[in-house]
Amino acid sequence: MTQVQPKEGFNLSKWALDHPALTRYLMVVLMLLGFAAYFQLGQDEDPPFTFRAMVVRTYWPGATAQQVAEQVTDKIERTLQEVPYADKIRSYSKPGESQIIFQIKDSSKASEVANVWYTVRKKVGDMRYTLPQGIQGPFFNDDFGDVYGVIYALESEGFSYAELKSFADDVRQQLLRVPDVAKVEQFGVQDEKVFIEISQKRLSQLGLDMNQVLAQLGQQNAVEAAGAVQTPQDQVQVRVAGQFNAIEDLRAMPIRGPSGAQLRLGDIAEIKRGYVDPATVKVRHQGREVIALGVSMAKGGDIIALGKALHATTDRIGTTLPAGVKLVNVQDQPKAVSTSVNEFVKVLIEAVVIVLAVSFVALGLHKRPGKHPFYRQWYIDPRPGLVVGITIPLVLAVTFLAMWYWGIGLHKISLGSLIIALGLLVDDAIIAVEMMVLKLEEGYDKVRAATFAYEITAMPMLTGTLITAAGFLPIGLAKSTTGEYTFAIFALTVIALVLSWIVSVYFVPYLGTLLLKVPPHVLAAQANKGVTEDPHEVFDSPFYRTFRRLVDWCVQHRWLTIGATVLTFALGIAGMGKVQQQFFPDSSRPEILVDIWFPEGTSFAGNEEVTKRVEQRLLAEPGVNTVSTWVGSGVPRFYLPLDQVFPQSNVSQFIVVPQDLKVRESLRVKLPALLAQEFPEVRGRVKLLPNGPPVPYPVQFRVVGPDPVALRERADEVKAELRKSPDMRGVNDNWNESVKVLRLEVDQAKARALGVTSQSIAQASKTILSGTQVGQYREGDKLIDILLRQPLDERNAITDIANAYLPTASGKSIPLTQIAKPVFTWEPGVMWRENRDYAITVQGDVTEGLQGATVTASLLPSLKAIEAGWRSAGQGGYRIEVAGAVEESSKGSASIAAGIPIMLFITFTLLMLQLHSFSRAMLVFLTGPLGLAGVAAALLVLNRPFGFVALLGVIALMGMIQRNSVILIDQIEQDRARGVPAWDAIVESAVRRLRPIVLTAAAAVLAMIPLSRSVFWGPMAVAIMGGLIVATVLTLLALPAMYAAWFRVKRPEPEVLA
Repeated sequence: MTQVQPKEGFNLSKWALDHPALTRYLMVVLMLLGFAAYFQLGQDEDPPFTFRAMVVRTYWPGATAQQVAEQVTDKIERTLQEVPYADKIRSYSKPGESQIIFQIKDSSKASEVANVWYTVRKKVGDMRYTLPQGIQGPFFNDDFGDVYGVIYALESEGFSYAELKSFADDVRQQLLRVPDVAKVEQFGVQDEKVFIEISQKRLSQLGLDMNQVLAQLGQQNAVEAAGAVQTPQDQVQVRVAGQFNAIEDLRAMPIRGPSGAQLRLGDIAEIKRGYVDPATVKVRHQGREVIALGVSMAKGGDIIALGKALHATTDRIGTTLPAGVKLVNVQDQPKAVSTSVNEFVKVLIEAVVIVLAVSFVALGLHKRPGKHPFYRQWYIDPRPGLVVGITIPLVLAVTFLAMWYWGIGLHKISLGSLIIALGLLVDDAIIAVEMMVLKLEEGYDKVRAATFAYEITAMPMLTGTLITAAGFLPIGLAKSTTGEYTFAIFALTVIALVLSWIVSVYFVPYLGTLLLKVPPHVLAAQANKGVTEDPHEVFDSPFYRTFRRLVDWCVQHRWLTIGATVLTFALGIAGMGKVQQQFFPDSSRPEILVDIWFPEGTSFAGNEEVTKRVEQRLLAEPGVNTVSTWVGSGVPRFYLPLDQVFPQSNVSQFIVVPQDLKVRESLRVKLPALLAQEFPEVRGRVKLLPNGPPVPYPVQFRVVGPDPVALRERADEVKAELRKSPDMRGVNDNWNESVKVLRLEVDQAKARALGVTSQSIAQASKTILSGTQVGQYREGDKLIDILLRQPLDERNAITDIANAYLPTASGKSIPLTQIAKPVFTWEPGVMWRENRDYAITVQGDVTEGLQGATVTASLLPSLKAIEAGWRSAGQGGYRIEVAGAVEESSKGSASIAAGIPIMLFITFTLLMLQLHSFSRAMLVFLTGPLGLAGVAAALLVLNRPFGFVALLGVIALMGMIQRNSVILIDQIEQDRARGVPAWDAIVESAVRRLRPIVLTAAAAVLAMIPLSRSVFWGPMAVAIMGGLIVATVLTLLALPAMYAAWFRVKRPEPEVLA
């Protein structure tokens, strides 16, 4: 057989070999640049994604929840509906307070979000005059997407909150100077107040009116311009003395009595400094009250470098703080990130070693000619493996360069994608090297073997690579939070795949001519001036002969083969129905979050007392390192996908840090029962940190309707239904309980006669119970409110309201109970709404080992029946919607599904460009979903849930399978074009492509093994492994049969020799 002469036309491999100096130079420079780029990449825990939510808060003191809902919340909601991209408007109204959580559509561009928030401020600002008088706000918060990855607690012994606050300000100032720190927020700070406590009885005895005292205080402390004296030369400002510069000035302030006698304020009142009462959010760490400092990193920063810089700074700060004050680290994200990055790098190295081992063994294993003992029969030629080995770091280096250029940092998504890409990027190199080795064995010289590989496989290989890349396209096109979160999977695999093709047609031939050696039997033949006769000799070993018979049988019994394939596919679909669904798995961070909820309307003091007991109990638990507590609020966002709990007096949240993941697991199982037994007065909830976009509960149903009272009854039906299910735990709803109210019913006729209004009654009652602000006391850069209130013994019982004295028109005071009667009633404590309808969310956790989606699906039929019952009873305005993880997940999946038609179109176009035949393209196309059976089998055997990440794996799997089919079909076509009979072409092509197809699949499957241990990537790795194994077998056996059936190929008649 003579060498086939090169085709005319440009040959990139030939060009690389003709310019070896340039090729060498590029190889070294790209390696070095990539290595340098790796150390420039930003590192973070999660990929950056934009929070498309904003909170609008408004206060209206004195209004009931229902009034707030109708007068304040509803009006603002109506305005928000007009904002571009408006999606969900959820709100709750509590007595005196309205909070709206405004979400915009996932499909809005991240760059436009800031403009939308500006529009919200503008529109709500324009309609503010339509809100009732006396409201405070609306206040906007659109930056709660900030992650306080590092939290410090400032502990102190023997210092007051005020002194601690000044230390905290100082620490904040120093932390802000650290590079890459965007902001430092303080938590748990209690505002200072000055209290003037005057007894009402005492005032009445002296004949003083409360309002007179208030007026005199305000007039003396006012900052008022007193003009300036203009002299010919100067301008002299006039200042009036008398403002309070110290507490003593307040005590000494003279007050004019009714008879004209003067009293000092200090004689009739007790004046003291204190803190806001009732307290606002408090932070505790290890059982002590602290001030927490949250540090947020600038976008695109390197969290590990930030961690080092913060350590150095806090060590320095620690030496300057006074004795008894300590700065301790509560939450250390850099540590978590560096362990996860190190773990991933370890997995990456494992994967590289596995892939290298595969290519060394598969490409270089040879049988020695002649008789040898068993262990010497085989030997490994390391050279082909080495060629593949050099391409891996080269492709990775250029990938890092691309990551640096496009600003993709290292985080758990990009690191996982690198490992997935690793199994795919060696495919091209393996195919190219395999072809070169084959041609060398057939007796070609090195240069010709290298260029021949380009001619035969470069284009099918490019098509295959682009098809695999197209498989990841839906992730790149997905317009959703989940799509944004997983975007790096698309970006990295596509970059790595395209680069791997360039490397295998440009650098691999050069490396091949450098490293590969001509096999000995060819050298012998060349010495005899002959070339080996038949290309089939290489495939004439016992193994290949068996495989050839197998393919021959499959082509012969093609309908049986195709039937078996279809059956496998059907089994796969049935199997997928059995696999549990999941949105995103839990994170592998060690923290456990414990929430405790109290009845609506619980006082802060009541909450704090129980919280302290729970905290002590948690600290006593073996294996717990630290416990940090937020009283009266949820913890701040110390981890990006955290579901935040807004500040309210009836909730507290703990971050429990166990020693390791084993302890975390045992605590997660043990704590729910412990809380239920030892603290029955609270509703406890134990959860791990999630992965992926935040979802409050695994199972949530929303009951929506127009009338709050009827809605409450409907929701109770749904709640009862959920409680019946054995799979549910801790079922509750978000409207909680009604709150106790003391109503003062005023005898209006009597009040008018005495010249008393409802407003003056409210003011008198407020002054007695909570105090009235009478001015501000200025101290340095601080403004401290001055509050006038009753001494504690005159305001701590409900009956004290009877002692309130009201000034009448005649100047005399009368007791409140003469004209108003106190009545005890109930009213709703909190009312949630969804898109301007009242909505109660009934929610709960699921039992161990089940997924939210599975339980939601099992509950749906019974809930639909309840809903149908309401409709038939004529209450069509009430409906049940699925919320929670299922809703988020379907949004994510829908955005991925939107990209699938484009993916299919591109894939098919690529196949048409390569194969120039609709029927052949269709054949390849049909092999895409063949891996489903493997996916289902792998997930079921290893008991892994099918989550969002696994879904991406299955979509990408189609591309990987089609790539192998393209190369096989292309080989058949080339053989037929050379004049080989169709039947032989089919069988021989399958035999010839066996090695590269099995090799590339093995590389991809084995590279996933280290990744399958990961919580986040495990299901995807398992799915790809199972799918590829099954699909590879089907491609090699069923595709030839399908080809034969489609083109009706007959077995050639044996020629009868005349």
